[in-house]
Amino acid sequence: MGGTVTVTDGKLTAAAVLPVVMRGRLAVVAVLASLVVLLLGVRYAGDTGPGRTDARIGEAAYGVGAPWWHLAHATDFLGDPGGALLLLTAGVVGCLRARRTRAAVLLLVGPGLAVGVTRLLKPLAARTINGDDNLAFPSGHTAFLTAFALALALLAAGRSGLGPTSGTVLALAAASAAGALMGWAQVATGAHYPTDTVGGCCTALAVVPAVAWAVDRLADARHPHKG
Repeated sequence: MGGTVTVTDGKLTAAAVLPVVMRGRLAVVAVLASLVVLLLGVRYAGDTGPGRTDARIGEAAYGVGAPWWHLAHATDFLGDPGGALLLLTAGVVGCLRARRTRAAVLLLVGPGLAVGVTRLLKPLAARTINGDDNLAFPSGHTAFLTAFALALALLAAGRSGLGPTSGTVLALAAASAAGALMGWAQVATGAHYPTDTVGGCCTALAVVPAVAWAVDRLADARHPHKG
């Protein structure tokens, strides 16, 4: 991640964390993801057990044996405070060493805000698992890892100069892979229903593009340089 520059609206700026060519497509993705979160939240509001789809998927994924059980717990750790801190520290330090301040801000704020949104939504959905005190929807662990992977993919797409289609495919593939991995781990360990993890993944898809856009706008407004 070098210190490249871009020219946007006649201004010479530091490399954008949300590539201009991808903004429109990711805006559509963010809107659709928000709708999925809303629909799932309404559908499972107040539930204390799995839905029909949750039960079928959960039956296949829950209680896996070794070595998959160890893999599920290792993946789950990445969404815990300790594991998340390790990932964020490594990412932010790497960005700062490469003099990519915007990238560091995105890696820190994007996943953090995605998790924050899940915490705000959980009491609204009021869906529980493993007792009345365990709010389930949407999954914060899944939101975190999805958001982290999506932020990295956006930075990679911008650094590589990918076009709108290839860049969006990369971003969605990285986010989907991370979301699927953490989602499987959450279901396998009995921490969440499958639809909780879908909600977490979609929360990240809605939040991270918005954060990336805001980071670029604020940075450009603070340091405007005429091209």
